Amino acid sequence: MSEGAADTITIPVEQQWQELREGVRRICEDFPNDYWVKLDHESAYPTEFVNALTEAGYLAALIPEEYGGSGLPLSAACAILETIHEQGCNAAACHAQMYTMGTVLRHGSEEQKRKYLPGIASGELRLQAFGVTEPTTGSDTTQLKTRAEKKGDRYIVTGQKVWTSRAMQSDLMLLLARTTPADQVHKRSEGLSVFIVDLREAKGNGLELRKIDAMVNHNTCEVFIDNLEIPAENLIGEEGKGFRYIVDSMNAERILIASECLGDARFFIRRATDYARERVVFGRPIGQNQGIQFPIARAYAETVAASLVVAKAAALFEAGRDCGAEANMGKLLASEAAWHAGEACMQTFGGFAFAREYGIERKWRETRLYQIAPISTNLILAYIGQHVLRMPRSY
Repeated sequence: MSEGAADTITIPVEQQWQELREGVRRICEDFPNDYWVKLDHESAYPTEFVNALTEAGYLAALIPEEYGGSGLPLSAACAILETIHEQGCNAAACHAQMYTMGTVLRHGSEEQKRKYLPGIASGELRLQAFGVTEPTTGSDTTQLKTRAEKKGDRYIVTGQKVWTSRAMQSDLMLLLARTTPADQVHKRSEGLSVFIVDLREAKGNGLELRKIDAMVNHNTCEVFIDNLEIPAENLIGEEGKGFRYIVDSMNAERILIASECLGDARFFIRRATDYARERVVFGRPIGQNQGIQFPIARAYAETVAASLVVAKAAALFEAGRDCGAEANMGKLLASEAAWHAGEACMQTFGGFAFAREYGIERKWRETRLYQIAPISTNLILAYIGQHVLRMPRSY
């Protein structure tokens, strides 16, 4: 991509990768609303859905061909996740594999790539867990308390993580820990390191998991770490530079999550418009009423606008250029478009929206999450205020 390519008109995400999208749609057809409702009731992991995506190669989209993947760009992964959500399914059980790839691919050693990536690509290994957030620090990542101290050829790690989704279903986890005390570094972002943790060996040997019962079925949990031994060879990149490595993954994460939000928005808009045309009350389709029509139309306009920002963010990421502002703004705009589309859909269906058989209340609950995670709306606004508009730091 040329230097200015990402600044030119970008193709909206929904118009890219049509053949890829068609394949994902065919898989989603085998997993209707009943499947997801059953999982919700049981608070269970969608193993069959994840296996189907894995076997079709979609979860290995970003892994280079030399390691058994497809070697596709981020925009392809965006198309995959957006389509999953547009079809009424949910990619939360497996999307982390895509954005954690950035840390391993960009900063992992050749030995680490050859050891782990082929197994991840084939489905033999699952890398779905991302141990960053902590109970007392939340989004203030640079102040995390989990400590890793090097002793010989191993690191001894003690600390706690929370909202670590999919850890119980993962073989591997990326873990961010402080290797240099905060009072010994010049900048808050220094002294943090990233490790690959083999959960199969760690569980019961210094690491314990406790499931969190939450509003949405994301299979999330708390992670308790007490003198966990991690081989020094599992350190990714250089010690103390882990925050920069994680930021790469965070930008990819925000772009991918934004794509899921676009898919949610399109799901709600399609369901709402179809119902508004078909539902007749007082002798006329309810979609003829502006009180029904206008909120859906506004949500559609917001979705189209958000898709352009997300497409630009993906293009910048693929070009290796700074995409922090666009990744954050894309996630902000897409999450709000999805929420507004969900609200419009709920109002259009009225009481029927609360019936589980329609799948709307489930998607509505899932969509609400993205006002908060993986980064809250207010933190994005603070980022824009400080880093884009150059106003004083607010936090």
